[in-house]
Amino acid sequence: MVSSEGIGRLVIVVAGGLAFAAVGVVLFVLFPTTLADLLGVLFALAVALVGVRFAGNAAGSLFPGYDVAEVAVEGPITRDGGGGRFPSGPGSTPADDIVAQIERANDDGNVRALLLKLNTPGGEVVPSDDIRLAAQRFDGPTVAYTTDVCASGGYWIASGCDELWAREGSIVGSIGVIGSRINASGLAEKVGLSYERFAAGEYKDAGNSLKELDEDERAYLQGLIDDYYDTFVERVSDGRDLEPEFVRDTEARIYLGEEAYDMELVDHLGTRREIEDELADRLDTDAVTVEEFEPERPLMARVGAGAQQVAYAFGAGIAGLGDGRGFRLRS
Repeated sequence: MVSSEGIGRLVIVVAGGLAFAAVGVVLFVLFPTTLADLLGVLFALAVALVGVRFAGNAAGSLFPGYDVAEVAVEGPITRDGGGGRFPSGPGSTPADDIVAQIERANDDGNVRALLLKLNTPGGEVVPSDDIRLAAQRFDGPTVAYTTDVCASGGYWIASGCDELWAREGSIVGSIGVIGSRINASGLAEKVGLSYERFAAGEYKDAGNSLKELDEDERAYLQGLIDDYYDTFVERVSDGRDLEPEFVRDTEARIYLGEEAYDMELVDHLGTRREIEDELADRLDTDAVTVEEFEPERPLMARVGAGAQQVAYAFGAGIAGLGDGRGFRLRS
């Protein structure tokens, strides 16, 4: 049975298409100037297609057919969607874009619940926390679900949602923080390079890959890792209602979905359809309609994304050299 919203959208699309078609015929067919009649007809058709698209957008605004927003977090979590020293997958999304989509869903009067799709091995700490905070601020039920992987920064994000769903074979956990650096001092010595220090502040160049770490620097950098780890444990403990010692006892292990469920790291095991059924019960409706909220990108950005996919296919296995200081931190 067709709903009144569906009929309304259809009427607007048809009326808009006919209106723009009429304008196109008048401009390019009935009153041709220097263009051939056939070219005029083509212009008329082009205007009609533009009209249909415009009317479709208007119909979607006036008669929205969704009540749940879905925002996807896929690939490594970074500020700009890149992989830093390593090439990022074409499916990765900038953290700021994800936050913007969650906020847009929160401002949309038709959205009653948020689905946060997590398929990520983790990533940078602060961008992960930004996404968690955005989910936490959403005014309505928030359900995180993972398809394949919800690890590290992905689990950090899930701690800001009301529930976490997974499949039996999903990979969940890795509640820990890692920092790394490339020690290139031996290589530099072999090729005749030496490191000269010009810095103000004892630890300004701590972690530089061209020199050996001394014990004070090692303790300093490990302290940073420990502080981030304490924060991670606190976020998970508060958001998932788990004892901090229990979280620490996982020792950053990963678990399959079934074991994670038994450990209460996951609230439910189920498919996407089962999640939608659960949301329908919670929202007291027969069924929910999910709308994917994605970043709006200009044409050149979409072209650039396509080029990135091609480049990634050729170079995904090639790692870059370390950055200037050589020390990186991720969850």
